[in-house]
Amino acid sequence: MMGFWDLVRLDLRTLLADRAIMLTLFGGVFFYSFLYPQPYLHQLPREEAVVVVNDDGSQLSRQLEFMADATPQVKLVARVDSLTQAREWMLTGKASGILHIPRHFYRDLMLGKSVTLGYAGDASYFLVYGTIAEGLAQAGGTLAAQVKVARLLSHGEALPQAAMGWNAVGLNVVPVFNPSMGYVNYVVPAVFVLILHQVLLMGTGILGATQNQRSGRGEYGYWQQAPVLALLLARTLVVGGLFVLPVTYFFGFCFDHYGIARIAEPAALWLFTLPFLLATTWLGVVLGALFTRRDLPTQVVLISSLPLVFLAGFIWPLELIPPPLNWLAQWVPSTPAIEGFLRLNQMGAEFSQVSGYWWQLWGLALLHGGLACLLLRWRQRSLAVANQVASDTTASQAR
Repeated sequence: MMGFWDLVRLDLRTLLADRAIMLTLFGGVFFYSFLYPQPYLHQLPREEAVVVVNDDGSQLSRQLEFMADATPQVKLVARVDSLTQAREWMLTGKASGILHIPRHFYRDLMLGKSVTLGYAGDASYFLVYGTIAEGLAQAGGTLAAQVKVARLLSHGEALPQAAMGWNAVGLNVVPVFNPSMGYVNYVVPAVFVLILHQVLLMGTGILGATQNQRSGRGEYGYWQQAPVLALLLARTLVVGGLFVLPVTYFFGFCFDHYGIARIAEPAALWLFTLPFLLATTWLGVVLGALFTRRDLPTQVVLISSLPLVFLAGFIWPLELIPPPLNWLAQWVPSTPAIEGFLRLNQMGAEFSQVSGYWWQLWGLALLHGGLACLLLRWRQRSLAVANQVASDTTASQAR
């Protein structure tokens, strides 16, 4: 009878000999670590193309154009005569936004009347639209402040009082948990956790489904007779142990390379990682035991990726997710793992403050581990029955 370390050796040999699994576990992690953050490396869109419709033509309106062009968010690419022409620029992709300065802009400002500036942006891309609106609003607000300060000076106000009196409320923005105010620190840490989760599921699922496929072809393997608990623990040690390398690569090199905030102590981070690896590995064993084709676990995991992103709560608010979907998401290890890792590593939470997610991961580990044992035992018994039926059929034909 095979011992535990014999199972570890055989599982490790099987894993290393399967190029698809190795490419998934290590090549996929390396590939995604560079591919996914690329759209976010510049943190926010900058220098978005904007076309101007200046119906006023005054010096003050041209000053507004200059101020808008000087903002980091906006780049004025053309001046056209009508909104129709500006709209054609947007529809053809030559511009992403429009600045409309109305007629009598200068006159109304000098008379103290309210002036409405027209902004337009490509709202099919939220980041682009927000950037254009921010840049144009910043330029318009700065010009309005200059006009108001000049009016206060003309009424006899001293310069210091006029400079302070143009706005009754001062704004002091202090970013919390995201010092760069960009999307790398916001999106990438959570998605990295999901990538680790999905890659580990695929690798473990492919391993189990491949063995089921080989058994279906009549091949004999150690997984058919090995004790279920010993087989599960050996697979956990092999796959989960090797996957420590991708976890270290993501939380170490990748976070440093992209300048992502990392506050957690290494001991606390690894303590939280342990149940995450166990729960994910054993859920992968469940997937592998369910399928008899090696391509199916990958398809199932990839289909589930996008729903899990939105159900994790960092892109779409949890309050707007239907409660049944939110309840279902709690049974997948990535959901509590993302919540816990973000609080622990990016927000500087104490381990006691994420202990709820930690215990949830341990509960999922026990649940998926129990299901894995039951399904592995079911597969062995089904194979034994099929072999017995085939043996009886062969014997009867021989007689």
